Amino acid sequence: MKTILHISASARGEESASYRLSRQVIAQLREQHPEVRLVSRDLYAEPVPHIDSLYASTLARLPGGAAHAQGLSSLAWSDLLIEELKAADAVVIATPMHNFTVPSVLKAWLDHVVRIGVTFNATPQGKVGTLADRPVYIAVSSGGPRSGERARQPDFLEPYLRAILSTIGLQDLHFV
Repeated sequence: MKTILHISASARGEESASYRLSRQVIAQLREQHPEVRLVSRDLYAEPVPHIDSLYASTLARLPGGAAHAQGLSSLAWSDLLIEELKAADAVVIATPMHNFTVPSVLKAWLDHVVRIGVTFNATPQGKVGTLADRPVYIAVSSGGPRSGERARQPDFLEPYLRAILSTIGLQDLHFV
């Protein structure tokens, strides 16, 4: 293992339970692979823009589009985020459960990395991921139990992440 991509999706940053849990996962991976390089992306510290008209037009093969205020179109962001994901041998995602599902910043990241013709292809049999599978560790925090007999809230986060990540070829998922 050469590279771990660490995605953090909590507004509480390093103070969040999901972030602290994800750091434990990273520490265990580093015990097994001390030479591993860590690439970190804090989605609150550096928000990913929502997809814009250039992204949508490119997918529809139409001309047009506008640059994002930071100088990159969302299509350029998508390219960058996909390259980070492709280069990772393992992915660690730290996320709280927001309103029973993923926070909007994680949804924006997913919107960029789940891209037709790049990370998945549409076929008559359904969507087929193009990324090589690799381990994805998802450190989840919530306001109470989200699964099992003691759960008192719906959990759309885990089923959503299982579905969306498998769409791009990532099926070796580990929820903590």
